[in-house]
Amino acid sequence: MRIVFMGTPDFSVTVLDALVEADHEIAAVYCQPPRPAGRGKRVQPSPVQARAEALGLEVRHPVSLRNAEAQAEFAALEADVGVVVAYGLILPQEILDAPRHGCLNIHASLLPRWRGAAPIHRALMAGDARTGVCIMQMDAGLDTGPVLLRRETEIGAAETTADLHDRLAVLGGEAIVEALAHLEALEAVPQPKEGVTYAAKIDKAEARIDWSRPAEEVDRLIRGLSPFPGAWFELDGTRIKVLHSSLANGQGVPGEVLDDDLRVACGGGAVQLLRLQRAGKAAQDVSSFQAGARIAPGTRL
Repeated sequence: MRIVFMGTPDFSVTVLDALVEADHEIAAVYCQPPRPAGRGKRVQPSPVQARAEALGLEVRHPVSLRNAEAQAEFAALEADVGVVVAYGLILPQEILDAPRHGCLNIHASLLPRWRGAAPIHRALMAGDARTGVCIMQMDAGLDTGPVLLRRETEIGAAETTADLHDRLAVLGGEAIVEALAHLEALEAVPQPKEGVTYAAKIDKAEARIDWSRPAEEVDRLIRGLSPFPGAWFELDGTRIKVLHSSLANGQGVPGEVLDDDLRVACGGGAVQLLRLQRAGKAAQDVSSFQAGARIAPGTRL
């Protein structure tokens, strides 16, 4: 098929590669414009732009698709289908209607659960047992279109958002290749009205660890916000991120460090901190972290 691909972050790169490997023709790649990033705030292309240019594909990064010129340029590509995954711009109806088969979205949840911006984070933070990807026929709503194909997977007890992100990206690539191979035969199933939840963008205020919460919730918060933005606590005025944890036995005053291995008491039960990062420093496993500025048992975080 002749495809216009629309995506921006690393998640989308995996899908783009899957389409190229399946010998689809990529008419053009749309992504967000280059933006300042990193400590030096140098302007850098998005992961999709960098990958598309390495593949020799045409790259476009309009600021908006709501003007007639941008819409005419898109329509002139005469695509069979648009494939959209974590693009970052709302598509007006003129764009959705331009390809012969419309635009298909790869969404990293089991719709209608977790419509919106942060479905992987929210599934982990909520303690969902399963998640997956849906290939959805896009309409004007926020992830409201009918679903053509869905693939499910269990969420591992130790998985972080980074782990699940990578697995779902591969699953999404496989699913869209399968959907395109059988597109004419797939039934567009409307999403049920029951079970709708919204995966709101992560607010940085959510990332501060509340040790008075049950250990299960604290562990899910830590894993769900890893690696970004990273759940954190403050010690002596310094912010420390926790990037991995597990449930542990133990009890004490919420926030109390129970041993040298950084087992921390919560409102019920305890969590074992496994990977931490001081501000401005590299992430470390707990033994390396404690070999530096040790946090002593009895300390209240």
